[in-house]
Amino acid sequence: MTEQNSPWATPDTQTVIEPVTVPASPSAAPAEPFRRREQRVAGGYASGRVGRSGTPPVVPPPDLPDLERAGDDDPIRRNQRILKWLGGGAILVVAIGLIVILVSVMTNNATTPGGLFNKQAEGPSDTRPELARRCPPPTIPPDNPNQGGEEVPPGPRTSDGESGISYKQYGEPWRPLAENWRDQGELKITYRIGQDFVTEPNYDGAGADYHATILSGHVPAAVNDGMVLDLHCVGDQIAADVRISFYPKGNQLEQIAAKDLTLGGRPARLLKFRLHFNQPGLRAKSELVSIALVDLGKPEAAILYVSIPDTHRQFDYVADEAPESIRPV
Repeated sequence: MTEQNSPWATPDTQTVIEPVTVPASPSAAPAEPFRRREQRVAGGYASGRVGRSGTPPVVPPPDLPDLERAGDDDPIRRNQRILKWLGGGAILVVAIGLIVILVSVMTNNATTPGGLFNKQAEGPSDTRPELARRCPPPTIPPDNPNQGGEEVPPGPRTSDGESGISYKQYGEPWRPLAENWRDQGELKITYRIGQDFVTEPNYDGAGADYHATILSGHVPAAVNDGMVLDLHCVGDQIAADVRISFYPKGNQLEQIAAKDLTLGGRPARLLKFRLHFNQPGLRAKSELVSIALVDLGKPEAAILYVSIPDTHRQFDYVADEAPESIRPV
């Protein structure tokens, strides 16, 4: 019988199983490096020669992406970061500029010559009375010392304690002043004491009356303890104010007198003139005016203002008599 070779008769062969390389997913966490698997011999095989020489190579794991640096090569993300930086810088520059402007406005500092914020610090405002600004004290005081009080004339008198003078009081048709008279000129003098009477009632058809007047008032003229007044300047300003305030526009002045004198022992200035005008509905075409300005030795000048319309010329004498009767009180 022929001997049949059994498959088991061949020499035992050792089988080596090589490790299988599995690619790692980019999104998965970094895998633990592959370990070399132990060589196993197929069960039931005897030990023998290895079919290939040497030890099988170990395949290194694939390079995994660095997620932290992946964005550096992404142009979209890189541009987004650049835009964020530029935007943040622009906001910072604008904020600094607004702060600088705000500080400049609040401190009134000049930033550029003639610029928007070139507002220099203003000097202290002039708080002197209007008359003191317009008529400052003369450099050389006038030679008109106080001659002392004069005797008060007998008879009824009007006393103006606020202005500091008294003067002759007249009977009918004169009556005590019922309301204040306030000029609309530069000095805004208010006359609160005196006498008047109506010469032409409702002359304009709208209820306005025309008056003859004897009015007293005062005007702050000096500063603090200043006792010297420029009576010439003060008198001219008062005359200009009454013309604007109490007479028709376009009136013409006819000068009669302008002189320095003493009234009640005090330095004074007397202005006398006639104003000519033409007002529709008004019969009077002119008015005699006298203004007496008295320096009482204090920071205020006393004023007596007399006006007599030409419709009542019989009272023209009051324009001279009333100022001459002035006495300090």
